[in-house]
Amino acid sequence: MSTSHGEASSPFKQPKAVWAVAFACVISFMGIGLVDPILPALAESLHATPSQVSLLFSSYLIVTAVAMLFVGWFSSRFGAKRTLVIGLAVIVVFAALAGASGSINGIVGFRAGWGLGNALFIATSLAVIVASASGGFAGAIILYETALGLGIAVGPLLGGELGAISWRGPFFGVAVLMAIALAATVLFVPSLPKPKRPTSPIAPLKALRHRGLLTMGIMALLYNWGFFTMLGYAPYPMKLSAHQLGLVFTGWGLLVAAFSVFFAPRLQARYGTAPVLYANLLGLGIVMAVIAAGVATPTTVIVAVIVSGAFIGINNTLTTQAVMLVSPVERPVASSAYGFLRFIGGGLAPYVAGKLADATDLSVPFYVGAATFLLAIPVLASGHRLLRQAEQHSGEAAETVEPQLTAVGAPAPADVPPVIVAVGAHERAEAIVDAAARIARDTGSPLEVVHVRQTAVVEEQAVDVESAGQAKAAVTAHLDRLAAEGVPATGQVLTSVGDHAAAGRVLARHAAEVHARVIAVGRSPRGPLAQFTDGSLTTALAHAAECTVVLVDAEHAPRPLTKDSLAELRGSAV
Repeated sequence: MSTSHGEASSPFKQPKAVWAVAFACVISFMGIGLVDPILPALAESLHATPSQVSLLFSSYLIVTAVAMLFVGWFSSRFGAKRTLVIGLAVIVVFAALAGASGSINGIVGFRAGWGLGNALFIATSLAVIVASASGGFAGAIILYETALGLGIAVGPLLGGELGAISWRGPFFGVAVLMAIALAATVLFVPSLPKPKRPTSPIAPLKALRHRGLLTMGIMALLYNWGFFTMLGYAPYPMKLSAHQLGLVFTGWGLLVAAFSVFFAPRLQARYGTAPVLYANLLGLGIVMAVIAAGVATPTTVIVAVIVSGAFIGINNTLTTQAVMLVSPVERPVASSAYGFLRFIGGGLAPYVAGKLADATDLSVPFYVGAATFLLAIPVLASGHRLLRQAEQHSGEAAETVEPQLTAVGAPAPADVPPVIVAVGAHERAEAIVDAAARIARDTGSPLEVVHVRQTAVVEEQAVDVESAGQAKAAVTAHLDRLAAEGVPATGQVLTSVGDHAAAGRVLARHAAEVHARVIAVGRSPRGPLAQFTDGSLTTALAHAAECTVVLVDAEHAPRPLTKDSLAELRGSAV
């Protein structure tokens, strides 16, 4: 008996291991926003200049950047849990030491140690959550996205409240919360298997030889230069208390989270990755120029910073997807190489901005930041062909990773139109395949099972949720069960990176090539809002397919997916 959609298991019903790491993710995502509200208070209390205080960002991000080159090797050698535990322990120690420090130089040094722990943590957190989750990876991704949103939005608020008591408050707060997460990780997260082949410590640097990855990495460096110039210096011209700064950056964080998770996929599906990034970088350049021109007017700076959250949320998501689309290397290696360039830009920017502000005036760093946003546009344009080919699947580019189908088992007969069923790696896959098999029987058609294997991309993290072997085994299990029931069937694995809509379009084109009678999909464990929104695989498939696309489950008749029914299903989630 299958689980009906009304009884679908909640993504929040997860093992303790998942909750332990998710809690740590919330605190980790708080990191940057937690410090922003106390920057002016730090400068005043420690008699430091803004340029000296900005080194809190530089030391943290530069160490994170360099460490990103080696964390893949470290994790593959010592295991994901041990890497996670060491990263959390390092954060606890150095956050507490920063809070206890009495000088700006001491805090800057301890923030560098904090950056090392951060690199170890962020390199493994998403992979551990996916590996530990129950009921497939979809619930794990929802939980990770929720942790992302909470951390980004709540971090500035908590930083402002604790900072209103003392500038030491946010540092000690992180130390205490991360200590709780560390204890929970040690107790509840099981040891996870190491990869069969350890990652080379120089693999990320070697990966930068690929033009697509290098181009996107340089674009991310320029983007982060502007981004961290704003984070490091915008609090000063606002002339607000720590509590008030916390509220401002909470508004900013809410927009970052909302546009990253909900709006970026829709814009990407409608306009494409590159056009959205062009417009987004232009928008960020304009916002930064407004801050520079209005640096003497606190209200202008406050409004511009909050508005920038929408652009930053879109950019963070789509830049990572662009990297994964054009990168020909393994996901962890691509993430490390991209993270190195990205964090280097973020780390150098506050230092240079401080020197510029000391030598000229406070508007100059913001004008330079606006220029770096705009300069990222021609850099992105130089890799536009690679990115376009990856999205359009022309097959002409030598350095692209695009959605592709791999046959499993015997080839399908060319003279009989099949029924196609698309399923993922979740607990209801078998019931969905069985429902599609009934359609195949009724129409006298063979069944083609397409297992969708996707790389999850959230913010700067990307992880393969299942191996190629696991995906093939899942298809083989479906085919064996169908053969025992007398249903003629063939199989495919559809491999995709991040862009769900692209996978839907590839499947629609394949269905047209084999003259499919109908394409069946089941209800996603991520829920109707994620499944039927613009930019999802299901919606893109329904719009692009030449044949009928139906929604199937064990307890209801197949439902054709049309423009009206998609809107109705989307509305059922509200």
